[in-house]
Amino acid sequence: MLSRQHKLIVMKIVSLFSVVRGYNIPIIILAQYLSAIFILAPEKRALDILLDFYLFLIVFASAITIASGYIINNFYDSQKDLINRPNKSMLDRLVSQKTKLTVYFSLNFIAVLMASIVSWRAFLFFSGYIFLIWFYSHKIKKYPFVGNLTAALMAVTPFFAILLYFYNSISFEEIENHMSHFMVISAHAVFLFLLLLIREMIKDLENLKGDLANDYRTIPIIYSEKVSKQIITILTFLTVFPVYILVNIYDVGYMDIYFYICFGVLLFFLIYLWRSNSKEHFLILHNVLKFLIVSGVFCIVLINPSVLWHGRQLISNF
Repeated sequence: MLSRQHKLIVMKIVSLFSVVRGYNIPIIILAQYLSAIFILAPEKRALDILLDFYLFLIVFASAITIASGYIINNFYDSQKDLINRPNKSMLDRLVSQKTKLTVYFSLNFIAVLMASIVSWRAFLFFSGYIFLIWFYSHKIKKYPFVGNLTAALMAVTPFFAILLYFYNSISFEEIENHMSHFMVISAHAVFLFLLLLIREMIKDLENLKGDLANDYRTIPIIYSEKVSKQIITILTFLTVFPVYILVNIYDVGYMDIYFYICFGVLLFFLIYLWRSNSKEHFLILHNVLKFLIVSGVFCIVLINPSVLWHGRQLISNF
């Protein structure tokens, strides 16, 4: 039986886990490694990528930078979350603001230290990324569309970190030879970016009351919910272009199945969007987009499923 003090410690750990959204971190790590194996460096053995120490540092630095980003975002949004997410907010408040800031600075220091071990370019990259997250939480997120664009951009930034890691040594003369590869990577990034941008705009509709009470100038507040829905509809139709490039011009293996299913889900998403008029409705739409994004991470293996079998043979022979 745990004592009262031990129970409080456990609750504070759970609270901190909630603040950093610890359930998202493994997904981010998995997404980076799967992207490296199946998209960024398909010519390399999967085992070589998994055992790459410097890549591990990049992935781990990305994960703890994102965790620290959730902390500083929670720090600035504490009043807004009391309205939008009262239950989560009460759990998050078990950890003091001072402790959150201490953990925030500690994680950022570790991330920058790890990046500096890889290279000075990685050091500059993560220093800039950390600053952008802070500036977004402090200022940018309160402004319409710019805040949404920045949030979506920050969510895909960790993939640029591993992209730069793998292609850092390529000369300008060799870039043309890798152009088709870059196009595939760019198309994946654009598709993910659009889904993330749509999700950010759905969150504005979902958090309307809290944003209004805290003087946030989001699109539904300044213009209207109808305008916000119109922009979301346009962005949803724009996802057709990167998917067309991936499915009809380049080879993505069996992952085209995922994209076809996505289109079906997004069609119902739009129908439900125009019928939605409450926080509960927008929360459902938010979860649908989250499901598409997370399932897309796991579906990366469909690009070349044989890698899984080869990797299994390599491990058994290791």
